Amino acid sequence: MAGLELLYSTVVSNITCPQDVVVCFVHWEIVRSGHKCLGSGDQPQQNDKKSELLPPGWNDSKELYTLRYQSKNDKSHLLLKAITADSTLIFYIMESATERVSDLTVNVSDYVDADNLQEFDRVFKNTEELAKKVQSGLLLPDSSVKGESSKKAEKRPSNDPPPDRDPLLIPPRNPYTSRQPRWPDPLAPFAAGGADLDPLSGRPGGMLMDPLRSGFPRSGFDPSAGIPGRLPPGAVPPGARFDPFLEPRGETTRRRLPTVA
Repeated sequence: MAGLELLYSTVVSNITCPQDVVVCFVHWEIVRSGHKCLGSGDQPQQNDKKSELLPPGWNDSKELYTLRYQSKNDKSHLLLKAITADSTLIFYIMESATERVSDLTVNVSDYVDADNLQEFDRVFKNTEELAKKVQSGLLLPDSSVKGESSKKAEKRPSNDPPPDRDPLLIPPRNPYTSRQPRWPDPLAPFAAGGADLDPLSGRPGGMLMDPLRSGFPRSGFDPSAGIPGRLPPGAVPPGARFDPFLEPRGETTRRRLPTVA
């Protein structure tokens, strides 16, 4: 990792235990994320200044490490604490503005060779795995960067597709639930079946089929006008459902009486 070796060379004379090595590594990951160290301890000091290096006295206490950081744009302040518990280090980071807290537990022996503390090329183990743990489990996302990205999303025109959207994909079918369909209210609580009980009422929805009121185009045939040679005029009452005569070839046509509903 670029820069870690230079940082380690500046503090190697002060490193006396494996916990110091892990704290140095976590410090460099915080610096890489866009922050610089202000100093050690909980409270700000008059001689605080931004630096990528570890401040004097950063490892005076082997039981509790405390470091303060500030982002490059001065919008984020972090407080880092590392507590030694047997063979592990428990890290806590709190962002002062939002008071968000994250934590990470590191087993020191998994990442540090205690027999080679003074040799940079041999002291670290599994650095890529440790870096992923620090970045995903300990470092907090920068709220200022998040706010800028949300503003950019608001400024993007609504007709532009999202950056991760494939225009060739068929959009998902989501149910339309903004409003309910308009169902006609019943005429009365006991109006069910009224179209069947009174077919001449003109109510739709009955079980009886009326070809004159089915909604299909009508041919203009009026059965009440009579059929020459078969039915005299007036034989079919007006509005009656009438079964027309059929005369298949080679068969004798039977007269069917009109039915009155």
